[in-house]
Amino acid sequence: MIEATNPRACTSRRPVAHLRNPVARWRNVRATAAVALVCMALAACTGEQFQKGYILPTGALEQIPIGASQDQVLIVLGTPSTVATLDGEVFYYISQRTERPVMFMNQKVVDQRVIAVYFDKNRQVRRLANYGLQDGKIFDFISRTTATSGQELSYLTPLFKLLSFN
Repeated sequence: MIEATNPRACTSRRPVAHLRNPVARWRNVRATAAVALVCMALAACTGEQFQKGYILPTGALEQIPIGASQDQVLIVLGTPSTVATLDGEVFYYISQRTERPVMFMNQKVVDQRVIAVYFDKNRQVRRLANYGLQDGKIFDFISRTTATSGQELSYLTPLFKLLSFN
């Protein structure tokens, strides 16, 4: 005849900690939850940076000498953001960097760049320009006013006035 062993006899008779002191266990859970909550709150409040548009490679402008061909510019800088055909052709590479120091706040423009590559009639680089945030002017694109008699203005005129050297 085989005797059955008592399964409770094999285990120790010490009470388990969480059964012995449920108040201490509850304090540990609350402390852990509080630490996790503080970490989540701090992580949610950290700032963010946003890069929009063209990202200028380091040293790219130094690789484009005056007199370089339009193909060289396309190889070094890539496809422009927009192209204008005024007096010759102009490639514009437009970028903007914004940040917000704390989450859920509005973004603030930190840097704004317009790289303009001016070409002559032979499609050779005539001039390079690097316009920054300080060169820009704020203007209203959608205004409900009628232009006075004289030259009719297109929607691109403010952009070209922004980029002019006057």
